[in-house]
Amino acid sequence: MLLTEMAPPPGAEQVAGLRARARAARHRAFVALSASIAVLTTAQLLADRAPTREQTVPLAVLSLVALAAALPAMAATQYAWGVRARLVRWREHELYGAAHSGGTRPFSRLALAAGWAVTLLLGGTTPGFFDQAALYSVADDLSWTVEALAVASCGAGVLFLLWWARDALWLLARARRSGVSPGDPWDPGHEPRPRTAPWRTGALWAGAAVAVTALLAARAHLWEPATAAVYTLLTAALVLGVVTDE
Repeated sequence: MLLTEMAPPPGAEQVAGLRARARAARHRAFVALSASIAVLTTAQLLADRAPTREQTVPLAVLSLVALAAALPAMAATQYAWGVRARLVRWREHELYGAAHSGGTRPFSRLALAAGWAVTLLLGGTTPGFFDQAALYSVADDLSWTVEALAVASCGAGVLFLLWWARDALWLLARARRSGVSPGDPWDPGHEPRPRTAPWRTGALWAGAAVAVTALLAARAHLWEPATAAVYTLLTAALVLGVVTDE
């Protein structure tokens, strides 16, 4: 019997399960990111278009609630993804002597950081809607909170860039040092995973990204879509993000 025809050891099956859970956590993190930006942008677009102060109030509150829900949701899903990804790399190193996962880690971290930056920038405009609704005391309190959050975000951004650069250089050095590994015949990471039309997943993510980008462009007043188009873009961003599950 050939070696590759034998049943894989339990460790290899465990790695396959860990990788599947890490992919699911990655999907949830990006869905939370895109959905948070889409919902927050839509709430602010509608608040900006409200014709009266009375109609602005509930939309301003909705914008604040969307921001308050987006930050912990993004943090929780991204933390869960990071924990599962580290567990995969640790187990791969233990079984195969090298971690085969994490090659795209610098790019995914940059994408997440860009999402955080966009979300915080949108959140910084929240007090203005309460000012438009003549809720000046609430707007003043939120302004102080936004200023404190901006200072903390700038510091966190500088630390992230330093940490990201160090991690990217370390990955590059490790790739050059290790060269091309022959792989392990029992490593399920080197076997083609059954996927139905992988181009479909990429197309769905591209569609979600286009919808979110269109909403952001409308929020920046780069174009003025009709209200029905805003709702259509929001629906597309949410639906396309969810159905990209692998």
